[in-house]
Amino acid sequence: MKLLYVENTLAIHGGIERVLTDKLNWLVEYGGCEVCLLVANQGNHPIVFPLNPKVECHDLGIMFHRVYRYSGWKRYRLFFKLQQQFRQRMAAWIQSFSPDVIICTRQEYLPSVIKVKRTIPVVYESHNSFLAYKFEKLSLLQKIQTQWYFRAVKKVQMVVALTQGDASEWKKLNPHVQVIPNVVHLNNTGRYSDCCTKSAIFVGRYTYQKDIPSLLRIWSLVSQRHPDWQLHIFGGYGSEKEMLQSQIRGMDINIVVHEPTSTIFEEYLRSSMLLMTSRYEPFGLVLPEAMSCGLPVVAFDCPYGPAEIVTDGVDGFLVRQRKLEEFVDKVCLLMDNQELRVKIGKAGIVSSQIYDVNHIMSLWKQLFKQLL
Repeated sequence: MKLLYVENTLAIHGGIERVLTDKLNWLVEYGGCEVCLLVANQGNHPIVFPLNPKVECHDLGIMFHRVYRYSGWKRYRLFFKLQQQFRQRMAAWIQSFSPDVIICTRQEYLPSVIKVKRTIPVVYESHNSFLAYKFEKLSLLQKIQTQWYFRAVKKVQMVVALTQGDASEWKKLNPHVQVIPNVVHLNNTGRYSDCCTKSAIFVGRYTYQKDIPSLLRIWSLVSQRHPDWQLHIFGGYGSEKEMLQSQIRGMDINIVVHEPTSTIFEEYLRSSMLLMTSRYEPFGLVLPEAMSCGLPVVAFDCPYGPAEIVTDGVDGFLVRQRKLEEFVDKVCLLMDNQELRVKIGKAGIVSSQIYDVNHIMSLWKQLFKQLL
């Protein structure tokens, strides 16, 4: 079976990039597949996670970010020129590789994929929540673009959602939706957190979605009751990065800010709990990652990921209706009781195993066979 994946780049220490790399590696090593990966914007950046050399990876060299050097008509003219180049180069690879299935992981690339796919079935692998457009503050142009992308979603042969909740939303556009959770890069060190350090961890981008301002308000209240605990924030890129880091520097609440790291599991193992304050999540990759390291987690029950990963009171705590005081109470409950932290953490080690790569990829193989 020949599979063609279309992605933006593998240059960022992000969840999508890690998940996709793990999947491609499995498909060529254990799945009996030939895999070609087309990236649009890799440039001179190295691939950040180890990619099996059996995976054909080709950079189309489009560099869409160049449009932001311009404004007004110049920006749109360059955008349409790059879109044309994208379609032409992608069409050439489709002709050369002759895939059985095309998998697109970026909604913004779907219109171009649909135009050049010929008769090949296309899977849209959604890594963004359907409801994202309702949460984000979009400009008029962004709203128009979203509707353009949605029209392309209607034309694909299958949408793969990460949760049942999100799947029900995507079915409003396309009845052909299947739920396949993310492959999770689980802890394979053979070591687990003993939950004895006075340290909590947050992992996420500096974006509106991750709602770091709520995290800071929560931690300021937690610090009043437990000033000896420390919060480690592993952020990355994001439009709110400079503003939030400046705010954190002005707060005296025992927070340490870190750059992204490729050894995040070592950081989980040095922590005693993970906090998540997202407004919405298509999945919530850091939750099962941290749980596999033996960490209890506390998360807002946002649409739709956390509630399908965390069993409230068993392997973590879910806080409904974004009640900050309740979130604070759950964090402090764990801080007050190491035995409880260890008990919940051990339950998380067990429940996280359903996201093992072999189990999840068997579902993908079944889907590909179904499409042929």
